[in-house]
Amino acid sequence: MNDSHSGNDFYSLPPYITQSVPYQNQPQNQLTNVSSTNKTYSVRPERPLNRKKMDLGLVVSIVLLLGLGLITLYASSQSYALRLKDDALYFVKRQLLFLFCGLAMMVVTVCLDMNYIRRILPFLVIGTFVLCLLTFFPGIGQERNGARRWINVPGGGTLQPSEFAKLALILFCANLFDKKADRLDNPAVSIYPAALGLFLFVVVVYLQDDFSTSMFLLLLGLCMFYIAGVKLRWFFAFLVFAIPIAILFIFTSEFRVERLIAFLVPDYDVNGMNFQVNNAKRAITAGGMWGNGFGTGLSYVSRIPEVQADFIFAGFAEAMGFVGVIGYFIVLGYFYVRTMIIAAKCADRFRSLLAFGCGTLIFFQSLMNCAVSSGAMPATGIPLPFFSAGGTSVIVMMLACGLIINVSQYKTVSENEYE
Repeated sequence: MNDSHSGNDFYSLPPYITQSVPYQNQPQNQLTNVSSTNKTYSVRPERPLNRKKMDLGLVVSIVLLLGLGLITLYASSQSYALRLKDDALYFVKRQLLFLFCGLAMMVVTVCLDMNYIRRILPFLVIGTFVLCLLTFFPGIGQERNGARRWINVPGGGTLQPSEFAKLALILFCANLFDKKADRLDNPAVSIYPAALGLFLFVVVVYLQDDFSTSMFLLLLGLCMFYIAGVKLRWFFAFLVFAIPIAILFIFTSEFRVERLIAFLVPDYDVNGMNFQVNNAKRAITAGGMWGNGFGTGLSYVSRIPEVQADFIFAGFAEAMGFVGVIGYFIVLGYFYVRTMIIAAKCADRFRSLLAFGCGTLIFFQSLMNCAVSSGAMPATGIPLPFFSAGGTSVIVMMLACGLIINVSQYKTVSENEYE
């Protein structure tokens, strides 16, 4: 069986990225001849890039997801916000503030030249890794329930560097696999450096006692490896090495063992480990076919501690019912399909990998959160993109959307336009 996936698959990079030598002093639109002695993969496509308007379907899907998220946050968090801050709109106001900052950063990202992003990429990746390390320093890092996932920022706020690590990992892999596209058969210069970068981010986040995010980073990195064209035999070798380590990580932590037991036995510790999940499942069931509406009838949601964070999908399901949930997955699926089409059509390998990574980040994280809320996965601390309250998560998702929209503006012109 062939252990490499075909370059003509739907998710493969476009055929316009060909083996060519860099062109110099040639007329515009003239194709470069292939040298038989000095072949390198060039990010310059055979056909010129055409700066087009942003993908309207993608933008509409992002706006719909943001709107649904804000409405759901308002309906789900009122009761808890009143008890916590005596203000039913407390979480909505905070979310709007973070969303405004995120939208501003998204607009800047859309307008930035991707070549400039690549020039500062080493600083972005190294800076993110340093931020992850700062969580371990007393006075800078903040500990909650034994986990050190946050750093203090001026003004009394906090920042969660592991969220930025997701984007940093995507940028790192996209840049490396673009530069080493013609040397994937030489693991010393392509696969090993990428694996080292992935390993460092996974380990530093794991040491913050954030097992779920570290495993998500690992999944995201493996997706980048696959779409870049790494042969499948490397994945099999990795699984042989990684599965025993993952099992060891789980069973060396009493908390993670209890979470696993709670997932396998729903009646275990119903007032502790299974309290949030069981109430979330009751809320989803209570939504029925058409839901209870975004009024004051969300009785089950009010019983979920900190529902505005990781279990907000239960609030949406109770309010909108089965029909609303199907509608949400249609919008989310449309967003992901548009992203994959943008990645497949983009004539630049780096941009293509970047769009794929950012779209996969949002789509897979959304599915994982919904699976946790419905009891299909063990409980994790993975937020629901566009819905969950949280400043860092909102900003990172807006940056990811900005990068995808930026890529959508670079497409190969049609055959007629080229001629």
